[in-house]
Amino acid sequence: MFSFFKKKSSAPAEDPQKPVADQATAAPAPAPGAPPPAAAPVAAEPPQPAAKGWLRNPFGGKGHDKSADAAPADVAGSSVIEPINVQEPQAKPEMPVAASDRKGWMERLRTGLRKTGTSISTIFTGTKIDDALYEELEDALLMADTGVKATNHLLEDLKRRVKETRTTDPAAVKSLLADALADLLKPLEKPLVIGEHSPTVIMVAGVNGAGKTTSIGKLTRHLADHGQSVLLAAADTFRAAAREQLGVWATRNTVEIVSQEGGDPAAVSFDAVSAGRARGKDVVLVDTAGRLPTQLHLMEELRKIKRVVTKADASAPHEVLLVIDGNTGQNALNQVKAFDEALQLTGLIVTKLDGTAKGGVLAAIAQEKPIPVYFIGVGEKVEDLETFNAREFAQALLA
Repeated sequence: MFSFFKKKSSAPAEDPQKPVADQATAAPAPAPGAPPPAAAPVAAEPPQPAAKGWLRNPFGGKGHDKSADAAPADVAGSSVIEPINVQEPQAKPEMPVAASDRKGWMERLRTGLRKTGTSISTIFTGTKIDDALYEELEDALLMADTGVKATNHLLEDLKRRVKETRTTDPAAVKSLLADALADLLKPLEKPLVIGEHSPTVIMVAGVNGAGKTTSIGKLTRHLADHGQSVLLAAADTFRAAAREQLGVWATRNTVEIVSQEGGDPAAVSFDAVSAGRARGKDVVLVDTAGRLPTQLHLMEELRKIKRVVTKADASAPHEVLLVIDGNTGQNALNQVKAFDEALQLTGLIVTKLDGTAKGGVLAAIAQEKPIPVYFIGVGEKVEDLETFNAREFAQALLA
């Protein structure tokens, strides 16, 4: 189910500032005519365990030259780096993904999408393929918040497939619809890449109630479990108790968190990125304040956070993710458009698909604003956040 990439390790460069006693002593020159001394045996470097997870790490390792940084120290400003039972996560041994894990996820996905899928699947229980069937299907897709443009696209594509295959069985039409939906959603399927930058700075936005901070916590757990060192930035100073909520996730995942009580979110973000660079972290996750796209002054604050993060690391942020609530249907599409205009989004996390009959919004996003969907959520547990796969989604929806 997942793609695993082995983390490469390289021998550390000799430190010129290290005391002479700690460095290798040069061997004396051999006497004239004496045979050259035998080379000392070199101990084989133990194999490094593979980091595994659903993320892509084609570049291997941290790729971070710590000698170019100052010694790790507290970052500037009044932000506090809070080590909460901190221990460096160990890479897991590389193991194949069990078929039962994949089956378990597909079962949870089917269950989670049942509210949306049932209203569509019941249309194909009849005996005829006629205009009435297509009209009922159109109504069902619109009720699932697929949107007018995506609905028209799916109907035209489905009719073409039925004609080309000469299908006469309504049950077989449902399978063709799954194929059409998978093809429409395919552009949204893209893996999250960790390792190209060190650290990879991920800025996460979303309106209050969408599950933003919870999704960050789940993402942190997966990253830490698969050998990635993570630093959290509690930059959601707008919502009451957001800092404490992220702190709970930091404690559960035994990772560090940069926070500042009542502080400026941009300053917290700057300090976190600076600390991540100094400490050689793999990932810095910035939890930004929940914002409604209609609150223009608050959206401007998000732009400020992004600008300040760039000052801490000229290449950052490397990912700008938006968390959207699947229950909001077409409103979620409007949020994607508004946040993308302000922040130039690189990916989406769609949550709470198990509590809605509006799961068709992914088709609307694919048709009108095809920003990659990195993860989808169908429950409260950590394992209920998974990478998005277009084929799996279409098959689960129309099971």
